[in-house]
Amino acid sequence: MGRQANLREARHDGPERSCVVTRAAKPPEELIRFVAGPDGVVVPDLRRKLPGRGVWTSLSQRIVAEAIKRKAFERGLKAKVIVPADLPEMIDRLMARDALQALAMANKAGLVQSGFSKVEALAGSGRCAAVIEASDGAEDGRRKVSQALHRAELTRQDEGLKPRKIPVISFFAATDLELALGRPHVIHAALAPGPAAEAFLSRWRRLVRYRTDDAGEAGPDEPDPDETDDRTTEAAGPKAAGPKA
Repeated sequence: MGRQANLREARHDGPERSCVVTRAAKPPEELIRFVAGPDGVVVPDLRRKLPGRGVWTSLSQRIVAEAIKRKAFERGLKAKVIVPADLPEMIDRLMARDALQALAMANKAGLVQSGFSKVEALAGSGRCAAVIEASDGAEDGRRKVSQALHRAELTRQDEGLKPRKIPVISFFAATDLELALGRPHVIHAALAPGPAAEAFLSRWRRLVRYRTDDAGEAGPDEPDPDETDDRTTEAAGPKAAGPKA
C-alpha cells in the first residue's frame, strides 16, 4: 500500500483536482481537463496545456456523458458553452490517435519489431515490454504469440525470476498499425523496453481506463459548480474501436 502511494506521488504533475460529476479528488493525469474554446465550444485538453479556466472529469467515457447530461460543463466553466453531442466519442478518437502517435515514436526509436517471427522471438526472449496484435488478425497467430509468451514465463520461473505479465494490446486494427509503423501488413508487433515504449503504454492504459470506466459511481445530482481549476486538495490516491478521425 505504501509503495503504491509513493508511485502515485512520484508521477503527479500538479495539485489534485476534483471530478465535476463524482467530486472525487485525483491527480491531473487521472482526469480529463476541458476548456471553452474561443468560439465557446467545450474542448478536451488531453495534454492539460490549453489556457483558460478548466473543468475536470474522471477518466471515464460514462462520466463524460454524465457531465453532459447534468450540464456540468456550463456550471463548472461559469459560462454559456456549446458541448458537442459526440464529445465522449471524440475523446476516445483523440486518445487512440495519441496512443498511435506514441507508438510511431517508439518505432522511430528502434523499439518496435513487426512480423510474426521477429515478434515471436522478442516475446520469447524475456525482453518484451508489450505485444501488439491487430484486432482483425487471425486467431492462429494470436495463439502462437501467446504460446511464446508462456514459454518465456516458464523460463523465468526455471531461472528463479519473478513472474511478469506482458501486456497484450489487441484493439488497434491492422490499418491503424500500418499507418503508425509506416509498413504494410502489420498484424503482430512487439515493443522492447525503453522510454518511448513506456510513453506508448501510458497512453494505452489511459485509453483502456477511459473505455472500461474506472471512475466509480456518480456523485450527487447537483455537483458543486466550483469544482474547477480553482480547487486543490491534499494528496490522496487515484484508479474496442479504432481511432478514426
